[in-house]
Amino acid sequence: MEERNKTLGEFIIENQKAFQYSSGELSRIINSIRLAAKVVNYKVNKAGLVDIIGAAGEQNIQGEDQQKLDVYANEVFIQTLINREIVCGIASEENDDFITVQGSDNSHNNKYVILMDPLDGSSNIDVNVSVGTIFSVFRRITPIGTPVTSEDFLQPGINQVAAGYVIYGTSTMLVYTTGHGVNGFTLNPAIGTFYLSHPNMKFPQNGNIYSVNEGNYVHFPQGVKNYIKYCQREEEDRPYTSRYIGSLVSDFHRNMIKGGIYLYPTSSKAPKGKLRLLYECNPMAFIAEQAGGKATDGFGRIMEIQPTELHQRVPFFCGSYNMVEKAEQFMAEAL
Repeated sequence: MEERNKTLGEFIIENQKAFQYSSGELSRIINSIRLAAKVVNYKVNKAGLVDIIGAAGEQNIQGEDQQKLDVYANEVFIQTLINREIVCGIASEENDDFITVQGSDNSHNNKYVILMDPLDGSSNIDVNVSVGTIFSVFRRITPIGTPVTSEDFLQPGINQVAAGYVIYGTSTMLVYTTGHGVNGFTLNPAIGTFYLSHPNMKFPQNGNIYSVNEGNYVHFPQGVKNYIKYCQREEEDRPYTSRYIGSLVSDFHRNMIKGGIYLYPTSSKAPKGKLRLLYECNPMAFIAEQAGGKATDGFGRIMEIQPTELHQRVPFFCGSYNMVEKAEQFMAEAL
């Protein structure tokens, strides 16, 4: 079988020994995400046909209107993981608190917790723009056999054992890492199978795309303003191209393939930034670093931040290594 024809299932089996702890649980978690992603993909692709688009009439913990598909995706991923009895705890951007998962025998013997943004960019659903699912996996800290506590979820990103995203776009892809590089799998919807389509994905060291909501320019810190002006100046290989979808998974995915930087800085409107450290920034930072890129809060490495709360927000600069370095340079100079 040629490399490009390898299925996700075959890839997981072949690479199971590469996991630091090859008990098979991590493989089963990825398999569960694969299954849930196919279910959500089906709903996302027919969202325009049924009354599933639009707001659900509730707000999530951040006070944002929940889209109906958000709620649906959240339930699908949570139930799929609970039913397979492979994680001891789940934290979701859509839930106020974490969920403790016990086995059918009332035990708490599973070793992993998962944190997720079940449908990132969901405000784009109504206008048919790509959305995604982001996930992050840690080994628990509390003793096996006891219920999970917040300590298991409030770990720095360097402790992640796996992270990935699913992008529901012109094609549906699952991209993930277990700390041994980044691989992308594309769904063949005719037979419901993911195939290895993007082996060993890498960020180009340099790029010519910058992704930031320039509508917030007046609210940005001076360092970010200076960097944006640098991107726009006509010199050397610039001006860069501005590309901003407003769906983190989509912007990140494009920049990893083509080369670019994504910025969601602090602003006078969002003094701590907008993206969530645990559900968005940590997993994307892990993927970026495994793909030769870089992810910081403008001054330091995202994955070294010690979280203090489940829904903590941080500024996020992520992408091609040299571009992030340059942005950090402008941030430091503006202090």
